[in-house]
Amino acid sequence: MSEKTVVKESPPESRTSREGKYLTFVLAKEEYGLDVLKIQEIIGMMAITSVPQTPEFVKGVINLRGKVIPVIDLRLKFGLPETEHTQETCVIVVEVDSTLMGIIVDTVREVMDISEKDIEDAPRFGTKVNTEFILGMGKVGEKVKILLDIEKVLSGEELVVMSDLAEV
Repeated sequence: MSEKTVVKESPPESRTSREGKYLTFVLAKEEYGLDVLKIQEIIGMMAITSVPQTPEFVKGVINLRGKVIPVIDLRLKFGLPETEHTQETCVIVVEVDSTLMGIIVDTVREVMDISEKDIEDAPRFGTKVNTEFILGMGKVGEKVKILLDIEKVLSGEELVVMSDLAEV
C-alpha cells in the first residue's frame, strides 16, 4: 500500500511577519511599540509652528535641518487628554507613505526584540471601534505592549493633509 503524503500549502502571505525590533514608548501610562524600520530618528521637543485649519491632533510643523515636517500629538489622535510637555516628551520622526512626520509621545522607553509567538492579534471590540492601526499585542514578561502599524494610524484623508503640510 503506497503512502500518500499530504502537503498542506501555506496561504499566500497576506501580511508580513510581525516579529522584529520595536521602539517602545509611553502615552498616558500605556506602553506602545513601533517597528524600528519605520523610525528615522528621535528628537527632543522643539518649537512647533501651528498651521490653521488642520485637525486638532495636528500640532503644526517643525523645521528639522531644513526640512518642514508635520507633527501630530498621538495622545490627541487616540482621544487621550492633552498634557503639559515634560523633559521626557519627545518627537519620534517616522516615514509614512514617503512623507516624514513627527509624532509626539510622553516618553521613549527602549528597543526590544519581540518574537512572532509573543504577538497576538488585536482584540475585537465590535464594529464601532477601529483597531486596524494595531499591528498586534506584544507580550513581554507580564506586560502587554500595543504594537502600532504607523501607516494605518492616520486615515488616507489625514495622510493627504500631512503630505500637503510637508510640502509647505
